[in-house]
Amino acid sequence: MLSGENLQFLKNSLTFWDKLTKQQADYIVSNTSLLQYRQKEHIHSGIHDCIGVVVVKKGRLRNYILSDEGKEVTLFRLNSGEVSVLTASCAVESVNFDIQVDAEHDSDIFIIKPEVFKKLCAENIYVENYFFKTLASHFSDVMAAMEQILFLSFEKRLALFLINQSELDGCEYIRMTHESIANHMGSAREVVSRMLKYFQKEGIVELSRGDIGIINREKLERIAE
Repeated sequence: MLSGENLQFLKNSLTFWDKLTKQQADYIVSNTSLLQYRQKEHIHSGIHDCIGVVVVKKGRLRNYILSDEGKEVTLFRLNSGEVSVLTASCAVESVNFDIQVDAEHDSDIFIIKPEVFKKLCAENIYVENYFFKTLASHFSDVMAAMEQILFLSFEKRLALFLINQSELDGCEYIRMTHESIANHMGSAREVVSRMLKYFQKEGIVELSRGDIGIINREKLERIAE
Protein backbone atom coordinates (compact mmCIF):
# COMPACT_ATOMS: atom_id res chain seq x y z
CA MET A 1 0.00 0.00 0.00
CA LEU A 2 1.36 3.39 -1.02
CA SER A 3 1.32 6.25 1.44
CA GLY A 4 2.92 9.57 2.27
CA GLU A 5 5.54 10.82 -0.20
CA ASN A 6 5.01 7.96 -2.67
CA LEU A 7 1.26 8.51 -2.86
CA GLN A 8 1.71 12.24 -3.34
CA PHE A 9 4.26 11.66 -6.12
CA LEU A 10 1.82 9.36 -7.92
CA LYS A 11 -1.00 11.91 -7.57
CA ASN A 12 1.23 14.66 -9.00
CA SER A 13 2.31 12.48 -11.95
CA LEU A 14 -1.20 11.33 -12.93
CA THR A 15 -2.89 14.61 -13.86
CA PHE A 16 -6.38 13.10 -13.87
CA TRP A 17 -6.20 12.22 -10.16
CA ASP A 18 -8.58 14.96 -8.97
CA LYS A 19 -11.19 13.63 -11.44
CA LEU A 20 -11.30 10.20 -9.76
CA THR A 21 -13.89 9.01 -7.30
CA LYS A 22 -12.54 7.83 -3.96
CA GLN A 23 -13.26 4.26 -5.00
CA GLN A 24 -11.30 4.68 -8.24
CA ALA A 25 -8.37 6.33 -6.46
CA ASP A 26 -8.27 3.53 -3.89
CA TYR A 27 -8.40 0.99 -6.73
CA ILE A 28 -5.26 2.48 -8.30
CA VAL A 29 -3.41 2.66 -4.99
CA SER A 30 -4.19 -0.94 -4.07
CA ASN A 31 -2.97 -2.16 -7.47
CA THR A 32 0.26 -0.15 -7.71
CA SER A 33 3.72 -1.42 -6.78
CA LEU A 34 6.94 0.54 -6.27
CA LEU A 35 9.86 -1.46 -7.65
CA GLN A 36 13.58 -0.85 -7.91
CA TYR A 37 15.68 -1.72 -10.96
CA ARG A 38 19.45 -1.60 -11.32
CA GLN A 39 21.19 0.08 -14.24
CA LYS A 40 20.80 -1.94 -17.49
CA GLU A 41 18.21 -4.24 -15.90
CA HIS A 42 15.43 -5.29 -18.27
CA ILE A 43 11.92 -4.16 -17.33
CA HIS A 44 9.59 -4.91 -20.23
CA SER A 45 9.81 -7.28 -23.21
CA GLY A 46 7.41 -6.38 -26.01
CA ILE A 47 3.78 -7.17 -26.70
CA HIS A 48 3.88 -10.49 -24.80
CA ASP A 49 4.91 -8.71 -21.58
CA CYS A 50 2.16 -6.28 -20.57
CA ILE A 51 3.36 -5.16 -17.13
CA GLY A 52 1.11 -2.11 -16.79
CA VAL A 53 1.40 1.67 -16.74
CA VAL A 54 4.86 2.80 -15.60
CA VAL A 55 5.54 6.00 -13.65
CA VAL A 56 9.20 6.88 -13.11
CA LYS A 57 9.90 8.10 -9.58
CA LYS A 58 13.69 8.19 -9.87
CA GLY A 59 16.19 7.37 -12.60
CA ARG A 60 15.74 7.05 -16.35
CA LEU A 61 14.20 4.38 -18.58
CA ARG A 62 15.23 3.59 -22.13
CA ASN A 63 12.42 2.62 -24.52
CA TYR A 64 13.61 0.91 -27.69
CA ILE A 65 12.76 -1.56 -30.43
CA LEU A 66 14.72 -4.75 -31.07
CA SER A 67 15.01 -6.53 -34.42
CA ASP A 68 15.16 -10.31 -34.86
CA GLU A 69 18.88 -9.89 -35.54
CA GLY A 70 19.41 -8.10 -32.21
CA LYS A 71 19.72 -4.59 -33.63
CA GLU A 72 18.45 -1.89 -31.25
CA VAL A 73 17.06 1.62 -31.83
CA THR A 74 16.20 3.95 -28.96
CA LEU A 75 12.79 5.59 -29.42
CA PHE A 76 12.61 7.78 -26.33
CA ARG A 77 13.68 8.00 -22.69
CA LEU A 78 11.55 8.56 -19.58
CA ASN A 79 12.75 10.63 -16.62
CA SER A 80 11.40 11.27 -13.13
CA GLY A 81 7.68 12.05 -13.14
CA GLU A 82 7.12 10.78 -16.68
CA VAL A 83 4.70 8.02 -17.59
CA SER A 84 4.65 5.17 -20.13
CA VAL A 85 1.41 3.57 -21.26
CA LEU A 86 2.97 1.49 -24.06
CA THR A 87 3.91 -1.03 -21.36
CA ALA A 88 0.17 -1.44 -20.77
CA SER A 89 -0.89 -1.70 -24.42
CA CYS A 90 -2.92 -4.82 -23.63
CA ALA A 91 -5.35 -2.50 -21.83
CA VAL A 92 -6.52 -1.39 -25.30
CA GLU A 93 -7.22 -4.18 -27.79
CA SER A 94 -6.42 -2.08 -30.88
CA VAL A 95 -2.93 -1.14 -29.63
CA ASN A 96 -0.06 -3.58 -30.09
CA PHE A 97 3.43 -2.12 -29.94
CA ASP A 98 6.49 -4.29 -29.50
CA ILE A 99 8.62 -2.09 -27.25
CA GLN A 100 11.51 -3.01 -24.95
CA VAL A 101 12.28 -1.09 -21.75
CA ASP A 102 15.53 -1.06 -19.75
CA ALA A 103 16.66 0.96 -16.75
CA GLU A 104 19.29 3.36 -18.10
CA HIS A 105 20.24 4.30 -14.53
CA ASP A 106 19.31 2.79 -11.16
CA SER A 107 15.59 3.52 -11.10
CA ASP A 108 12.55 3.45 -8.81
CA ILE A 109 9.31 3.02 -10.73
CA PHE A 110 5.63 2.67 -9.94
CA ILE A 111 3.82 -0.03 -11.92
CA ILE A 112 0.02 0.14 -12.12
CA LYS A 113 -1.57 -3.13 -13.22
CA PRO A 114 -2.94 -2.96 -16.82
CA GLU A 115 -6.42 -4.14 -15.82
CA VAL A 116 -6.74 -1.03 -13.64
CA PHE A 117 -6.41 1.31 -16.61
CA LYS A 118 -8.60 -0.91 -18.77
CA LYS A 119 -11.39 -0.67 -16.20
CA LEU A 120 -10.95 3.04 -15.46
CA CYS A 121 -10.75 4.01 -19.13
CA ALA A 122 -14.20 2.45 -19.53
CA GLU A 123 -15.56 4.26 -16.46
CA ASN A 124 -13.87 7.66 -16.46
CA ILE A 125 -13.53 9.91 -19.52
CA TYR A 126 -10.62 11.79 -17.90
CA VAL A 127 -8.58 8.61 -17.47
CA GLU A 128 -9.37 7.54 -21.03
CA ASN A 129 -8.36 10.95 -22.36
CA TYR A 130 -5.10 10.84 -20.38
CA PHE A 131 -4.30 7.33 -21.63
CA PHE A 132 -4.77 8.21 -25.31
CA LYS A 133 -3.09 11.62 -24.99
CA THR A 134 -0.02 9.95 -23.46
CA LEU A 135 -0.15 7.23 -26.11
CA ALA A 136 -0.21 9.88 -28.85
CA SER A 137 2.82 11.56 -27.27
CA HIS A 138 4.71 8.25 -27.33
CA PHE A 139 3.88 7.70 -31.00
CA SER A 140 5.01 11.25 -31.78
CA ASP A 141 8.39 10.39 -30.20
CA VAL A 142 8.52 7.16 -32.21
CA MET A 143 7.78 8.99 -35.47
CA ALA A 144 10.49 11.56 -34.71
CA ALA A 145 13.02 8.76 -34.14
CA MET A 146 12.01 7.01 -37.38
CA GLU A 147 12.20 10.26 -39.37
CA GLN A 148 15.77 10.80 -38.16
CA ILE A 149 16.78 7.30 -39.24
CA LEU A 150 15.10 7.57 -42.64
CA PHE A 151 15.83 11.13 -43.66
CA LEU A 152 18.90 12.49 -41.81
CA SER A 153 22.54 11.81 -42.54
CA PHE A 154 24.40 9.83 -39.91
CA GLU A 155 26.63 12.86 -39.24
CA LYS A 156 23.60 14.96 -38.32
CA ARG A 157 21.99 12.15 -36.33
CA LEU A 158 25.12 11.65 -34.24
CA ALA A 159 25.44 15.40 -33.63
CA LEU A 160 21.81 15.49 -32.43
CA PHE A 161 22.37 12.47 -30.22
CA LEU A 162 25.42 14.01 -28.53
CA ILE A 163 23.60 17.30 -27.96
CA ASN A 164 20.51 15.59 -26.54
CA GLN A 165 22.57 13.27 -24.34
CA SER A 166 24.61 16.15 -22.90
CA GLU A 167 21.37 18.00 -22.11
CA LEU A 168 19.90 14.92 -20.43
CA ASP A 169 23.01 14.48 -18.30
CA GLY A 170 23.56 18.19 -17.72
CA CYS A 171 27.21 17.81 -18.68
CA GLU A 172 29.48 18.41 -21.68
CA TYR A 173 31.15 15.05 -21.04
CA ILE A 174 29.18 12.03 -22.20
CA ARG A 175 30.18 8.85 -20.41
CA MET A 176 29.17 6.24 -22.97
CA THR A 177 31.02 3.67 -25.03
CA HIS A 178 30.88 3.77 -28.83
CA GLU A 179 29.00 0.46 -28.74
CA SER A 180 26.36 1.89 -26.42
CA ILE A 181 25.84 4.88 -28.73
CA ALA A 182 25.55 2.49 -31.68
CA ASN A 183 22.83 0.56 -29.84
CA HIS A 184 20.90 3.77 -29.20
CA MET A 185 21.15 4.79 -32.84
CA GLY A 186 20.58 1.44 -34.51
CA SER A 187 24.01 1.53 -36.12
CA ALA A 188 27.32 -0.33 -35.97
CA ARG A 189 30.06 0.51 -33.47
CA GLU A 190 32.56 0.97 -36.32
CA VAL A 191 30.36 3.60 -37.96
CA VAL A 192 30.01 5.52 -34.69
CA SER A 193 33.76 5.34 -34.01
CA ARG A 194 34.59 6.57 -37.51
CA MET A 195 32.30 9.59 -37.22
CA LEU A 196 33.48 10.44 -33.70
CA LYS A 197 37.08 10.38 -34.94
CA TYR A 198 36.04 12.79 -37.70
CA PHE A 199 34.42 15.07 -35.08
CA GLN A 200 37.63 14.89 -33.06
CA LYS A 201 39.73 15.81 -36.11
CA GLU A 202 37.45 18.82 -36.67
CA GLY A 203 37.95 19.97 -33.07
CA ILE A 204 34.33 19.30 -32.08
CA VAL A 205 34.86 16.59 -29.47
CA GLU A 206 37.70 15.01 -27.53
CA LEU A 207 37.73 11.26 -27.05
CA SER A 208 38.98 9.10 -24.21
CA ARG A 209 38.08 5.61 -23.03
CA GLY A 210 34.34 5.54 -22.31
CA ASP A 211 34.16 9.33 -22.43
CA ILE A 212 33.27 11.91 -25.11
CA GLY A 213 33.79 15.58 -24.35
CA ILE A 214 32.03 18.27 -26.39
CA ILE A 215 34.61 21.04 -26.84
CA ASN A 216 32.96 23.03 -29.65
CA ARG A 217 29.22 22.94 -29.04
CA GLU A 218 28.52 25.70 -31.55
CA LYS A 219 30.07 23.72 -34.38
CA LEU A 220 28.22 20.57 -33.28
CA GLU A 221 24.94 22.47 -33.27
CA ARG A 222 25.60 23.75 -36.80
CA ILE A 223 26.00 20.16 -37.98
CA ALA A 224 22.73 19.22 -36.24
CA GLU A 225 20.73 22.02 -37.90
